[in-house]
Amino acid sequence: MLTASDRERIERLRSAAVEPRFCHEAMYLGFWREWERRPELDDRERYARSYYTALSGLDAEIDDDELIVGHLSAPLTEADADEWRRLQPIAASRLAIAGQDSHMAVDYDLLLDGGIDGIISIIDSCLERLGDTDGDKAAFYRCCRTCLEAVKVYASRYANRAEQLAAECTDPQRAAELRTIANICRRVPAGPAESFWEAVQSVHFVTHCLTLDPFRYFAAQQFQLGRPDRYLYRYYKADVERGAIDDETAQCLIDCLAIQINRRVPRGLSSGYMLGGRDNGKPVVNELTIMGMRAVDDIRLVYPSVGLCWTRDMPNEYLDCACEILSHGRSHPAIFNDDVISKGIRLYGLPESDSHMYIHSTCVEITPIASSNVWVASPYTNMPGLLLELLGGEYDDFESLINAYFDRLSNHIRANFDEQNRIRALRAERGMTPLLSCFVHDCLRRGVDIEQGGARYNWIMPSFVGMANLVDSLHAIRTLIFERGELTLAELKTALDKNFEGFEPLRLKLLNRCDKYGNDIDRVDALFGRIIDFIVAECKKYTPMFTNGHLVPSVFCWIMHEQFGRSTGATPDGRLAGFPLGDGSGPCQGRERRGPTASILSSTKWSHTELIGGVAVNMKFTKKTFNADSRRKAAELIRAYLARGGFEIQINIVDRDTLLAARENPEAYRDLVVRIGGYSDYFVHLSPEMQEEVLLRTEHEI
Repeated sequence: MLTASDRERIERLRSAAVEPRFCHEAMYLGFWREWERRPELDDRERYARSYYTALSGLDAEIDDDELIVGHLSAPLTEADADEWRRLQPIAASRLAIAGQDSHMAVDYDLLLDGGIDGIISIIDSCLERLGDTDGDKAAFYRCCRTCLEAVKVYASRYANRAEQLAAECTDPQRAAELRTIANICRRVPAGPAESFWEAVQSVHFVTHCLTLDPFRYFAAQQFQLGRPDRYLYRYYKADVERGAIDDETAQCLIDCLAIQINRRVPRGLSSGYMLGGRDNGKPVVNELTIMGMRAVDDIRLVYPSVGLCWTRDMPNEYLDCACEILSHGRSHPAIFNDDVISKGIRLYGLPESDSHMYIHSTCVEITPIASSNVWVASPYTNMPGLLLELLGGEYDDFESLINAYFDRLSNHIRANFDEQNRIRALRAERGMTPLLSCFVHDCLRRGVDIEQGGARYNWIMPSFVGMANLVDSLHAIRTLIFERGELTLAELKTALDKNFEGFEPLRLKLLNRCDKYGNDIDRVDALFGRIIDFIVAECKKYTPMFTNGHLVPSVFCWIMHEQFGRSTGATPDGRLAGFPLGDGSGPCQGRERRGPTASILSSTKWSHTELIGGVAVNMKFTKKTFNADSRRKAAELIRAYLARGGFEIQINIVDRDTLLAARENPEAYRDLVVRIGGYSDYFVHLSPEMQEEVLLRTEHEI
C-alpha cells in the first residue's frame, strides 16, 4: 500500500503519463548529423562515434515528483527540426529494412551485479584474448565499449541536473529527493547496484537507452522488464533487513518504474514484465510479486503489461490478488501457465534451467530472457481470408475442401518463411545494435552482434489470425453444403460476394443455426485442433538462419483481427465484410452461448504446448454483478482453464454501460483501459470498429 503523500505523487505522475509526449528526435538528429560527418570511417567505428556523440550530448529531463528518471520529451528547436527533416532521407536509405526487434528482456542480473563497468571489463578481456586475430570481432567489441561509455556519460548528466534542481528547490523534501537521485545516478548504471532504489533506477535507465536505437528510429521500441520479483528481490530484502526501506516506499518505486514504461513506449503496443513462475522446482513468489501486480491498480495506465505465471503449487493468494485487481476493471494481470509454457520451451531446445526464464515479449509471445533474438508475429496470416480464395473451386466432399485449404496454407507458410529469412539476411548485412548486444547471450562471448546472429536463440514466430472464424466457417460449409445439401458452394459464394445483401435469411442461418466454436461441441472444437496440428507440423519443416533457429507458431492477433477484418469480405460463419475477425484463440465475439465453462472447455481441447509464439484467450465479465463471491468463482474458472493445459487467459471486467458512455464522452474516460487481442489500449483511442468489437464480446455473469 502507498502512503497518502506517495498516492498523491503517483496520481500526479500517472495523470501526466496518460497522454505522454515522445520526442526522441534529439537522439536521432545527433546520431545522423555525426554519421553524415564521418563517411571515411568503417560502419562500426562510424556507428560508435555517432552514438557516443548523440547519447552523451542529450539533455537530462527530470520532472516534478519523479523518483526514477530517464525520458525524453522536449521537442527540437525549429532549426534543429529542419535539419532532422534534411537528414531523414539519409537515415531512411540506410534503414529501409523490415523485421522485428525489442520483443525481449535483457540480462538485468548482469547489469545489476557488475554495472556497465563490469561489462566493459568483460569486453576488455575479450579484446585482450583476441589480439590481432580477428579485426571484425575487435571492431564489434570496440563499438560496444564506446556505446556503454556513452550511457555512463548520459547518466552523469542526470546526476548533474538533479544536483542543479536540488540547489534551486525551495521544498526541503524534494531537494533531498533530488540529491538522492543525483547520488544514485553517479553510481548506477555505471557500477553495481547496492540498494533497491539503485537497482530500479539502473534497470529503467538502461532500458530507456536501449529504446533510443538510431538504426531503428522508425520502429517503436518496447523492451520488456523481465522478472523483477527475481532480480530486484535481493535488494529489497537487504534494504528491509537493514531498515533502509519499507513496503510503502518499495511500492512507490515500483509504481514509478511502471509509469516510466508509459513514457518510453507509445500506446497501441505492449510493454511490461512477468511475475511468479518457477525456479529450481519451486514457485517464485514474494512481496515483490504482489507489488508488481498492485502497480497496475495504483497507476491505472495502459502499461505495464503484467503477466502472472501460474504454477500448480503456487499459493492461492497470488491468483486471488490478480483476480481482485481485475475485478476493479483493470485489464491486467494476464494469467500465464508456467507448467505448459516451460514444457513447450523445452521442446524447442532450452534446458530445464532456462525454461522458466521467459517473458511475454509484448502481448503473449514467449521469448527466452537475456538470450534471444526472436521475431514475433512474423508475419500474421489471415486464416479465413485463405478460405475465401478457395470458394470458387469445386470439391467432391468436405475432405477435398479442407485438403485444398491445407495445401494453400502450406504454400503460404513456406512463402512467408522464405521472406522472413530473406529480411533477416538483409538485416545481418546492414544492421547493428551494439548496446543491446552487450546484454544478450552469447553476443559478447562470440564477438557477434545480435543482428548478425549473436543471440543464443533465433526464432521466427508466425501468427495465425481468425482461427475461430475459420473453424465456424468450415463447420457451416460442412453442415449446410456437404451434409444437409441445403445450398451449393456456388450459391454460398454469390451470397458472400454480395455481403449477404438479399441473402439475410441465409446469413442468419449461418450465424445462428450452425454450431459454433466455444460451446463445448466436440465436432466443432475438433476442427480447431486439426488445423493447429497441421500448423505445428508445417512449421517444424523450416529452420531459420542463425544458431538455434526455429519457426514457432502462435494464434494471437494484437490488432490484426481488426486490420484483416477491414479487408476481408463476408465469411461463411455469417460475419459481414469489414467486421473484425475473432480476437485470439477463443470464440468469436458473442458466440459463447453456453457460458464461460463451455468456452474454456472448447479452448483447451487442443494442445497449446508447442504454440510458444502465443495463445490468447479473452473473457469478459459484467462488472455490475462481480463481487467477492464472483472473484472466487473466477479464480476457480481460471484454475480449471490452466489445469486443462490452457496457455494464457486474460479477463476484462467492465460493464457495457461504461463502454457506451466512454464512446459518447471520450474526454471523461480517456484512461479507460480494455484488453484487446493480447494487449491493452485506451478504449477511447480505438477505432469505431474495434470499439464495437469489444462491445459485442459475450459478457458473462458469474
